[in-house]
Amino acid sequence: MSDPYPAAESSTPSAKPNRPRLLDRLLSLVRREPEDREGIMAVLNAARERELIDADAYSMLKGALAVSEQTAVDIMVPRARMDLLDVSQSISTLMPEIIETAHSRFPVFEGSRENIIGVVMTKDLLRHLLNPKLTLRDLVRPAVFIPETKRLNVLLQEFRRNRNHIAVVIDEHGGITGLVTLEDVLEQIVGAIEDEYDVDGAKTIFPDGVRAWRILATTEIEVFNEVLGSDLPTGEYDTVGGWLAHELGHIPKRGDACQHGDLRIEVMRADARRALWLRAKARGKAEPVRVPPSA
Repeated sequence: MSDPYPAAESSTPSAKPNRPRLLDRLLSLVRREPEDREGIMAVLNAARERELIDADAYSMLKGALAVSEQTAVDIMVPRARMDLLDVSQSISTLMPEIIETAHSRFPVFEGSRENIIGVVMTKDLLRHLLNPKLTLRDLVRPAVFIPETKRLNVLLQEFRRNRNHIAVVIDEHGGITGLVTLEDVLEQIVGAIEDEYDVDGAKTIFPDGVRAWRILATTEIEVFNEVLGSDLPTGEYDTVGGWLAHELGHIPKRGDACQHGDLRIEVMRADARRALWLRAKARGKAEPVRVPPSA
């Protein structure tokens, strides 16, 4: 007769079910909980080395950690580079400047550039076409002011909660020191955000107003000189971005600028490693724009 009380199943390791390999790899990463930021970075680096996350995810996770340590002063456009509108001027007078700078929002000042009274959205200026009696003051919205020490992760939450895209940075005495936008903060996490100037074709120089151009920083100096009739020198670098970094003596940041002859070359967009987009503005008599050579 069979035993009514069969022996319990063996609990030897050979009877243990095989866990999926991916689960083992994940467990090996989190078995010891990180105790500080260096520990978190070690986990991220290990995950990247083992190809558990791709390069884009790795970069964004690093950026998300970095914003909690950065403050507004680290990424702001400095006051000297801010494009402001004078509320006392008419919209028709300001329109060439608005078109040339091509911002979606402008701080507005009254009397002194230190006295910012609000922000105007470029799209609101379309209302002036329907009602020419509207003045700039009629279209001004309240401005948001933040201290230089505002953490970027906190600022991002405030931008989202208040549905705001721009903030004026002030120092401890209330003086204006710079400007930060939602896009500036997001680019610290996801990298450069492409816009209408970010194209994949061979063309890297685009007219941007009277005697002004938007330029991809990787544009070769020979092409730059040919199109703009300039004479940027070549040396240990062969791109305009490389020349600019050499002239500045550091990695270019947004708002940095250099003068070469009658050209003023300013950094419009940059990441932590290099300049991305530049703007060149020439002085003097207008000349016909040359067409960049095809690839």
